[in-house]
Amino acid sequence: MNAFTVVLDACVLYPAHLRSLFMYMARVDLFRAKWTADIHDEWMRNLLEDRPDLSREKLERTRALMDSNVRDALAKRYEGLIPALELPDPDDRHVLAAAIRCGADAIVTSNIRDFPAAVLTPFGIEAVEPDSFFCQQFGIDQAKVLSAVKTQRESMKKPPMLSLEFLELLERQRLPLFVSELRRFADLL
Repeated sequence: MNAFTVVLDACVLYPAHLRSLFMYMARVDLFRAKWTADIHDEWMRNLLEDRPDLSREKLERTRALMDSNVRDALAKRYEGLIPALELPDPDDRHVLAAAIRCGADAIVTSNIRDFPAAVLTPFGIEAVEPDSFFCQQFGIDQAKVLSAVKTQRESMKKPPMLSLEFLELLERQRLPLFVSELRRFADLL
């Protein structure tokens, strides 16, 4: 199992296709994905506010699948660290606390400004946007990344997607650099 550990912020778990991509990559051991009950609560609460067509039960099922399909993903016993941490948005302290507690190398977030390097560096943690993170993973192990992306695409049944359609979907997830890398291998996806 790869020892490179990342805490996934709620904002990268909110979009279904992005969340799914993280899950498929974590399942092939490209990295160790971590999150907390608080992170789950945040992405689920925000999604339910924006999407009244979704049910709490459906999202609880997704949560359970995430927790059971990604080995040792749920970070615990981080709450005691929260009061001592300072971030631009105090509501993000739980994410940093979880990252410290589980020895994470990075926090993957779309809100880089909320996790300044000056605060994270003393803990040996960096904040990385999803596009950069996936590009890094691609540079480390192209075969595993391509396999995970292909598996995700093939899992999509409603509707099924051709490789180029799937790449367009990923591009809409704000992954232009990563998709640019993948386009060279579209026939393998």
